[in-house]
Amino acid sequence: MRAETEHVVAEIEKSLALLRQRLDWETAGHRLEELNAMSEDPELWNDPARAQKLMRDRQLLSDAIDAYGTLDRELSDLRELIELGEAEGDAEVVAEAEASLRGLRDQAAQKEIEALLDGEADGNDTFLEINAGAGGTESCDWAAMLARMYVRWAESHGYKVEMIAESAGEEAGIRSVTYQVKGQNAYGWLKTESGVHRLVRISPFDSAARRHTSFSSVWVYPVVDDNIEIEVATNDIRVDTYRSSGAGGQHVNTTDSAVRITHIPTGIVVTSSEKSQHQNRANAMAALKSRLYQLELDKRNAAINAQHEAKGDAGWGNQIRSYVLQPYQMVKDLRTNVETSDSQGVLDGELDRFMAAALAQQVAGKSRAEAQAEA
Repeated sequence: MRAETEHVVAEIEKSLALLRQRLDWETAGHRLEELNAMSEDPELWNDPARAQKLMRDRQLLSDAIDAYGTLDRELSDLRELIELGEAEGDAEVVAEAEASLRGLRDQAAQKEIEALLDGEADGNDTFLEINAGAGGTESCDWAAMLARMYVRWAESHGYKVEMIAESAGEEAGIRSVTYQVKGQNAYGWLKTESGVHRLVRISPFDSAARRHTSFSSVWVYPVVDDNIEIEVATNDIRVDTYRSSGAGGQHVNTTDSAVRITHIPTGIVVTSSEKSQHQNRANAMAALKSRLYQLELDKRNAAINAQHEAKGDAGWGNQIRSYVLQPYQMVKDLRTNVETSDSQGVLDGELDRFMAAALAQQVAGKSRAEAQAEA
């Protein structure tokens, strides 16, 4: 086996070792049997919240065991195939098996990162909020580009995306938009995207074709499920109803029953403008609880949540990622130094490399300043 191939095998084995450790492999099968037995208890659904948690835990453990077993078997099969091909002098078989091995390495690395998504709310659905920074039409257009990027990323990963509220820009783009992204580990993946995103390009709105720099902020907070209790005092909130209007397009708002809730102690404002007033109030209250929960998570994890250490204005000094379209093509994450010249691919939703690197850095407990000092 070639040295390069042996290195790929070693990388896969390293990922598998981490997966075994995170699963506590020696007891995983026994724990799954226990969960299966508990799920068959006829009185389980007398407590729906407990039942849902148990069924979710069972499915997660079962999926993790299956994923590990599949990777382990495929690694063994490919190694045998390469050895057989080399013994018979069949270069074509060896080349195909080595290509499959490289693909397996990528799958194992992905599962390794997913194994790190074991935070309190990582498995939850999430709210994704995008706000245009200073800069008028330029920033509103950039916010719309970011919205498209995240929707494409989410849909390519099988997540369901529901728009909760949108405010259109005066001439183009959007001033703000809030989505709810639904699916396993939606918050765990997207939480690393919180921060200010900077765009450099030749403006399509500038008749002199000058370069412009635009900023928009992205903030991510988990949907609070029934297992997380957040109490909001009635006298701590102000509820306003209003008519929402848009500048046209597929998301034009025509409802007369949009709801805005202001949390007076923190100044947090959430809106919902897509459904009936009753539904809008429920949506907005859910979003408020999620924001308050995110604040509590940030307090507990201040040392490792680098993306929340400077939630200032969307402008210079607070950005986490830079997207340069002119005079060259480059997208660079300022926390992890991961970069690519495929800027169009990134804007089309190819974000996994950035998310994985930021998540690994976060789990390692390094702050943004420490990571930059090491670079």
